[in-house]
Amino acid sequence: MKSTIIGIALLVPASLFLAACNDKKAEPTGAETSSVTTNTTGLSSVSASSIAAVQTNTATTDAWQGKWHGPEGTFLEISGTGGKYALVIQDLDGPKTYEGVSNQNQIEFQRNGETETIRATNGAETGMKWLSDKVDCLTIHTGEGFCRD
Repeated sequence: MKSTIIGIALLVPASLFLAACNDKKAEPTGAETSSVTTNTTGLSSVSASSIAAVQTNTATTDAWQGKWHGPEGTFLEISGTGGKYALVIQDLDGPKTYEGVSNQNQIEFQRNGETETIRATNGAETGMKWLSDKVDCLTIHTGEGFCRD
């Protein structure tokens, strides 16, 4: 009987502690509006939908790894995974190296003090007649595109 009372005495505080840890201060109204909640211990947790969105975005841009060809010997080479990339852009002046990060199915990088983005397009969307019949391309801006096929 004494051991049962001791067991209950230990179980009740432990149960209250666990219940308090699971109590949320802020309830998300939807995956689009809130992805982080804070529990009573002050710790934050990221929602599963936010993690899935990040994984989908980086999976898209991770698939762009490798060399993409432009006209007249130009190319874009992408290496890296998990949303962080090393970019080599060969233009008519030679190769230049940049660091890029995944952002909503695009890769962002800084060039000459400007934020540039690499996005998936087809050849016609590159704005370059040499690539107009291509299907699998990446474009930085009109007139600067690279294709795989």
